[in-house]
Amino acid sequence: MNKNENLFYSFWQGGYEGADHINSCAHPLDMNASNQHRTHVREDYMLLQPFGLRTIRESIGWRLAEPTPNHYDFSFLEPVIEAAQEFDLQILWTLCHYGWPQDIDIFSPEFVERYARYAAAAAEFLAPFSKGEPIYTPINEISFLAYATCETTLIYPYGTHLRARSVEFKRQLVRAAIAGMEAIWKVDPRARFLHVDPLIHVIAPRGRPDLVEIAETVRLSQYQAWDMLSGSIEPELGGASKYLDIIGVNYYHSNQWEWETFNTLFWHLKDPRRRRFKDMLLEINERYGRGRPLVIAETSHVGSGRGEWITDITEEIIQAAHEGLVLQGICLYPILDRHGWENLDHWHRSGMWDVHPDAKGNLVRVMDKPYAKSLIEAQWKLAKTPYYQAFQPHDDQYIFCQNL
Repeated sequence: MNKNENLFYSFWQGGYEGADHINSCAHPLDMNASNQHRTHVREDYMLLQPFGLRTIRESIGWRLAEPTPNHYDFSFLEPVIEAAQEFDLQILWTLCHYGWPQDIDIFSPEFVERYARYAAAAAEFLAPFSKGEPIYTPINEISFLAYATCETTLIYPYGTHLRARSVEFKRQLVRAAIAGMEAIWKVDPRARFLHVDPLIHVIAPRGRPDLVEIAETVRLSQYQAWDMLSGSIEPELGGASKYLDIIGVNYYHSNQWEWETFNTLFWHLKDPRRRRFKDMLLEINERYGRGRPLVIAETSHVGSGRGEWITDITEEIIQAAHEGLVLQGICLYPILDRHGWENLDHWHRSGMWDVHPDAKGNLVRVMDKPYAKSLIEAQWKLAKTPYYQAFQPHDDQYIFCQNL
């Protein structure tokens, strides 16, 4: 299989927030319902057309699709699939976006077995709708999920009392991902897999040379899940090179911080201690081999900084391309606004479209025009870079930009 083949319908992509875990207040989340994406999916996909976004990321939600043990209901995906077929869009499906059936002990063998059965059922349902190789993310952000489950109170009912078991849960998630991939291949041998995790940079605070070593250890831990999947560490988990197929990195302004204080190295303040994004991309590209597909699976900013963020990210990609980096795609995530996991009344204003309720309670999509204009300008700028010349925007996109 040629790892450098064109995997996606479009280089520029859009992702819809799909977290479905139970938060610290015991509230079950369904982000695709709360921003009304599931009920307005055709409208949302229509809005993508002027921007040439033909590859999208969607989440199924294990907790949502398995309402009772070992019984699956994927019917809620049918309107999404129908709309994608109408607009000829490619969906990259995330199978587990932080949520799982609450009757499972996450440290038990049953967790792995149940996930594999669910993954096979999902692939069997989706296989008829894939014209080419279907691409799945088995478990979203394995490293972050292990941290959030065991070292914070973000994901109910677990928390800081499990801090000592964080790496143990990461291993369990890797076992589940591997079992899920094998189960999917039995159903659909065409399947490809996108494994995403945050790309981070961690440093010691000023005047704390005693924390330099631990900060670097934490920074390097970002690679653990990918290394486990590939079998380069802890081979007893069953990892092998074939499992680490496509690497996806998630990158936001808060992905760089000081160890111990957890103070963010703020992008909007141009903190001089920040590491350049291009160097972070080049490091992961070198670590896992230049022939392995690499995508930016999530990136966005909030408020008035959205347009400037995408302009900055594009410049970093261009600089990295001059040093040999080959990216397969970049996903604007979320493309549609989302509310907080803990505060359901706080909307992040981080998408290309914000949502505002009308008198009937419908969430009206309102484009952030500076972000939209910056995106189209970024598309044209990137297309002038030698490697990315194949991703030329259409002339009507330029006209659309001029009219914003």
